[in-house]
Amino acid sequence: MADLKDRLRGDLTTAIKARDELRSATLRMALTAVTTEEVAGKEQRELSDEEVVAVLGREAKKRREAATAYDDAGRAELAARERDELGVLEAYLPAQLSDEELRDLVAAAVAQTGASGPRGLGQVMKVVQPQVAGRAEGGRVAAEVRRQLAG
Repeated sequence: MADLKDRLRGDLTTAIKARDELRSATLRMALTAVTTEEVAGKEQRELSDEEVVAVLGREAKKRREAATAYDDAGRAELAARERDELGVLEAYLPAQLSDEELRDLVAAAVAQTGASGPRGLGQVMKVVQPQVAGRAEGGRVAAEVRRQLAG
């Protein structure tokens, strides 16, 4: 059994007992997403901690995108709720890379691959993605790679 999944369940129980509606609703949603991932495909399986982190990362991304959409639609109260849920999820995710750390990783990958110009994007992404897995969104990584290959 994945330790992270056990931690989520334990924290859900604590949140329910404390009558923390936001935390309990967010953790229920996260555990539902994990369970859905476990039963997806041809046969049921137990997710590893890395896979649970990947599921939580996808859920966090959904919250970020929803908050932006609500802001654009002028629904500040709903955007705030999404950001609050994001805050709960981020406690279970690895620390995000700073812009400087990401810049250094991409620069090293560009040097390693010898890529130049927009056509080198795929080569560099293949090298960088495993290094940043779970610590930076793909769009953010791709933007930095494009910036460095263009400059």
